[in-house]
Amino acid sequence: MLRGLTRAGLGEVSDDKRFIELAAEKGFQAVEIDALGWIETYGLEGARELLNSNGMAMGAFDLGVDWRSSEEDFLGSIGLLEARAKAAALLGGDSCCTYILPSTDHSPAVLAIHAACRLRTCADIIGAYGIRLSLEFVGPHHWRTAFQHPFIHTLEDTLAFIAAIDRPNVGLLLDSYHWHTNGLTTLDIERLSASQIVYVHINDAKPMAVEQLLDNDRLYPGEGVIDLSGFLRSLRKIGYTGVVAQEVLMQNGEGVQPTLEASLHRSKTGFDKVFLALDAV
Repeated sequence: MLRGLTRAGLGEVSDDKRFIELAAEKGFQAVEIDALGWIETYGLEGARELLNSNGMAMGAFDLGVDWRSSEEDFLGSIGLLEARAKAAALLGGDSCCTYILPSTDHSPAVLAIHAACRLRTCADIIGAYGIRLSLEFVGPHHWRTAFQHPFIHTLEDTLAFIAAIDRPNVGLLLDSYHWHTNGLTTLDIERLSASQIVYVHINDAKPMAVEQLLDNDRLYPGEGVIDLSGFLRSLRKIGYTGVVAQEVLMQNGEGVQPTLEASLHRSKTGFDKVFLALDAV
């Protein structure tokens, strides 16, 4: 498995080159980037060199398509998807992601039908460039009542939704926080096959009842109560070898924010802790 980073929880990242260099120094192997923007800024060869010279792979990119609301909004947001997928493929990217909120103000049945059709269209567009789409179910309980009607939030329902989309390049984004807040166990992971999982997020939780945990109040890996070594051990057991990317959504704090260097050091410490425990078994 590749140690990866999103930019969530790292503070301001104003210099891509410095970010990549620091991430490599800390032992990370994949980062999430805007491939199209990078190619426009550095040129194709320059963007490739920035990744390759630091031994860095490209992580998942956000689907960036509004598939949750009206047909007009969907069609208006899909225009750049092909260009973004092509750019990602040129930099070695092979996955993108989107999340499913567990409640909605729309009719759940209508939304499910429209969403399956729209995400099938997206999967076909990115699939032409060898890109897989990962769907992330959202576990925190406060989201389940944020809107009028309940919607998909369990692993089982997400797998059924993926089956309804019916495209071979669509699978799961498994996030340790959502796994934890859904009350899932390592056995639930071990019932999956590696081919069903496109991408993985890792983060930790405070020692609170899962019903009270907020989506934007996460901890760095190794700082909380989630059995992350068990989580990773089960992924390894089923043969998952892809990216495990830190995603630490946090509430906006006051006062002095940590530097990128300090945040990456904290990330490395957490990864080392959970991977060391994984390898000790």
